[in-house]
Amino acid sequence: MPTSWWIGFNALVLFLLALDLGVFNRKAHAVSVREALGWSAVWVSLAIGFGLWIGRTMGRQAMLEFYAGYLVEQALSVDNLFVFILIFGYFRVPQALQHRVLFWGILGALLMRGAMIGAGAVLLARFHWIIYLFGAFLTYTGFKMAFGGDSKIEPEQNPVIRLLRRFLPLTTKAHGDKFFVRETLEPGGPLRRVATPLFVVLALVETTDVVFAVDSIPAVFGVTRNPFLVYTSNVFAILGLRSLYFVLTNIIGTFHLLKYGLAVVLAFVGAKMLLGEIRPIGIGVSLGVVGGVLVGSVLLSLVIPPRKNGDSGD
Repeated sequence: MPTSWWIGFNALVLFLLALDLGVFNRKAHAVSVREALGWSAVWVSLAIGFGLWIGRTMGRQAMLEFYAGYLVEQALSVDNLFVFILIFGYFRVPQALQHRVLFWGILGALLMRGAMIGAGAVLLARFHWIIYLFGAFLTYTGFKMAFGGDSKIEPEQNPVIRLLRRFLPLTTKAHGDKFFVRETLEPGGPLRRVATPLFVVLALVETTDVVFAVDSIPAVFGVTRNPFLVYTSNVFAILGLRSLYFVLTNIIGTFHLLKYGLAVVLAFVGAKMLLGEIRPIGIGVSLGVVGGVLVGSVLLSLVIPPRKNGDSGD
C-alpha cells in the first residue's frame, strides 16, 4: 500500500478522535442507550463507507475482505466488553467517567494493535507456516470458549496491578476524572505525583485489550493477508467499542448464546487457516458464515431462555 494511504488513514482517525473528545464529549456524562445507539450507527456507517471506498480503489475482493475482517473483529470485541463491564463494576467507576477511560484505553489500543499487526504481517511474510500455528490456536480457543466455562475476573490478582503497586505511588482516593494527582501519602509528608484508582482501571483496560488481541488479530489475518485491510478493519471496530459498550451495559445477559456463536466463528476461521491451499474457502463464503453464525446466535438467544442457576436441564 502507498505510504500516503497509511498516513491519510491515521490522520483521519486522529481527527475523528479529536472531534469526539474535543467537541461532542467534552464534559463527562452518563451515556444513555439512545446516545450509544446513535454513535454506534455513526461508526458502523463510517466503516461501511470506508469499505465502499476500498471497493472503488482496490476492487470487490478487497472490499469483502475488509468487511469480513471488520465483522470478525467487532464480534470478538463483545467478549472484551463484558470484561470491561466487570472491571468497572469491581472498581465502582461511575458511568459518567467510564467514557473517559474507554477513550484513552482505545487510543492506547490503536497503538498496540498497529504494532502487533505489523509484527504479524512480517512474520507471515517471512515464515508462511505460522499461518497454520495461528489456525491451530484459534481452533483451540474456539473450543475452549464453548466448553471451558466462565472464568472469574479477579483484578486484585492481576500482575499489572502488582507491578503498578511496586513501581508507582498509588492513592486509594478517587479524584474525579484525574489519572494522576499530587498529594501526600503520609501525614506531613511531601507532595508527590501519584496515580489514582482511575489510572489503575485504565491500565487494566489496556492489558485486557492486548490479551484479546492475541485472538482477534490472527482471526482477521485468517480472512485477509493484506496488512492495510487488517489494520483498518481493526481500527474501525475499535472506534465503535465505546458506544457498543454502553449499549451492552443495558442488555447484558440478553444474548446469552452469543459466546457460542463467537466460539464457532473462531473455530471456523482457524479451520480456514489450517486448510490453506488444500481446500481454500472463498471470502464470500467466509463472510456469509461469520455473519450467519452471529445473527443465528443472537436470534436463538431471544428464542431460547437462559438456563437458571441450579437448573439441571432435565
